[in-house]
Amino acid sequence: MATTAPETDGVEEGVGLTALMVAAARAIETGRPDALARDEYAEHFVRAARACAGWPVRPDEVPDGDADPLWGRLGRYFGLRTRVFDDHLLGRAAAGTRQLVLLGAGLDMRAYRLPWPPGSTVFEIDQEPVLTFKQRTLDTLRAAPCARRVTIAADLRRADWPHALLAAGLDPARPTAWLAEGLLLYLPPAAERRLITAVTAHSAPGSSLAYEVKQGIESAAVRNAPLYTAARERIGVDLLALFDPDPRPDSATTLTHHGWHTTTRTPFDFTTPLTSTPHDPLSTNRWTFATNNRRPNTLTSLLGR
Repeated sequence: MATTAPETDGVEEGVGLTALMVAAARAIETGRPDALARDEYAEHFVRAARACAGWPVRPDEVPDGDADPLWGRLGRYFGLRTRVFDDHLLGRAAAGTRQLVLLGAGLDMRAYRLPWPPGSTVFEIDQEPVLTFKQRTLDTLRAAPCARRVTIAADLRRADWPHALLAAGLDPARPTAWLAEGLLLYLPPAAERRLITAVTAHSAPGSSLAYEVKQGIESAAVRNAPLYTAARERIGVDLLALFDPDPRPDSATTLTHHGWHTTTRTPFDFTTPLTSTPHDPLSTNRWTFATNNRRPNTLTSLLGR
């Protein structure tokens, strides 16, 4: 079991705290007999942070089980999301992609828990305090990744993160699998547009991008749903305050315009323990999967210069 880290502020507040929330959900999912995804590392992150004292990490620690709006319903959603994106990324690896970029990696452990082919590299981009907390916890576990792992401390709200990624060794001439899981919901629209532009500019033919967004503006009834209330009142995660309130760009259309083939799904399109409910916060969640079929003629034309 990981010991409590002495300095964890970077992951114990704001969006960083959502990474711990997802880690707790993955830990609970791991203990289910019908687990959709397993992450044996997740509970160690939860136990290493002071803010998570008392959070459940096993199914029997959730008194109402799947009926609990936070660790039941939202937790199962995170388990499903993890499995769907796992399958997508392993599919890209089976097709020959050997570069994976986790945008807003948080406490994602795919570099450690998935069976990557030889020669694979997993790039993890996030803010430095999050990566520091993550590495400190991993050091206590003496964990070894299943692929070459490269961490890049960068703020994805800024325009300069691609330079750091290239300096860390990304080869834009080779196909890359990009993942933005639980990221775009928190970015300002301008930052999302820059991110989509940067991904396209650095993606060779055969590259892929998978990401999550919320579609449209949620009604007052949805915003008052038990899922949001429980997260705010029980663990101090005010998701509605963290979501950027401005209208989201139509990134799927932008990708299509630049030669990507896109498919958008809802969580309820998959065989899952989730079912839609009235005023459901999950009903506006969308997962987009895009494959780059052609590269723009030049980077300068893509950037409009």
